[in-house]
Amino acid sequence: MMCGDVVGVWEVALSDGVYRIEFAHGTTTGKRVVIINGQEVVKKDWMFKLVGKETFTVGSFDTRATIHIEALTGFSYEYSLEIDGKSLEKFIDDRSKITKTWVLQVDGTDCRVVLEKDTMDIWCNGQKMETMGEFVDDGTETHFMIGEHECFIKAISSGKKRGGIVHHLIVDGEKVSAYT
Repeated sequence: MMCGDVVGVWEVALSDGVYRIEFAHGTTTGKRVVIINGQEVVKKDWMFKLVGKETFTVGSFDTRATIHIEALTGFSYEYSLEIDGKSLEKFIDDRSKITKTWVLQVDGTDCRVVLEKDTMDIWCNGQKMETMGEFVDDGTETHFMIGEHECFIKAISSGKKRGGIVHHLIVDGEKVSAYT
């Protein structure tokens, strides 16, 4: 890839990881290259149509992504990213409502734990965790292991009508602060 042709860089957080998407657009050659986490996933040379879109997938669940290329004035272009048919901003906003993320260190290793609130699936560093749920007096606990460490996510009522349910990550008996 020609470094001078990179015109857009986006970071997309999915349950199975954070993906860095780079787009290179040779406006004189029509070349289009999409790179995800350093790997070329799309490479097209000599495209005569300089505007349009480039569609590809991201992550282990093949989430659909599209980069839109639009002409502005003269030889200026605007690039935007859509994930799952939504603008990146809308996608991030929607994800923040259905997921909760914690970033912590366990045994000296960075761990990114993601709870999908709608399914109660738990992910750690891109791996879907084996879980066991149980009802407790003040809510529910979803138990899982990170290495040899006992973890659970506790779901309790916020006590407020509009507050909904609050989720806390507990690792070896200690509450972990949420990242998002």
